[in-house]
Amino acid sequence: MDTMIVRVAASRSSASIGDARVRARAFIDCLAPSIGAEAAENVVLVLSELVTNALRHAGGSCTLDLTAHPDSIEVAVHDPSPQPPSMRTPGLTRGTGGFGWPLVNRLAHATQVTDSPGGGKTVRAFLPG
Repeated sequence: MDTMIVRVAASRSSASIGDARVRARAFIDCLAPSIGAEAAENVVLVLSELVTNALRHAGGSCTLDLTAHPDSIEVAVHDPSPQPPSMRTPGLTRGTGGFGWPLVNRLAHATQVTDSPGGGKTVRAFLPG
């Protein structure tokens, strides 16, 4: 599998999250060799969670990079907040979230959070490809 990158800019709206999902599916459809349906859905789910978290907790904007490596798919979300994601008790009755970061860590074989040179951070998830 050759390395491919797609960049998507998102802003605080469900339309931009939906656009990121559509672009991710198009990216996945172009991969050769192709990845399985379950792996593809996991990439889209992790992407959706990371973009949603960035928009909700990191200032309302982010950029997304998808990279196909020979043995994995990398989902990288860049946002302006220096605050890393954290595990917390999910809010079962008030709709306060807490489910996304544990889900990302369960589906990815590795996650990484790094500071960005100009401020903010990049959250990466590496999924089987």
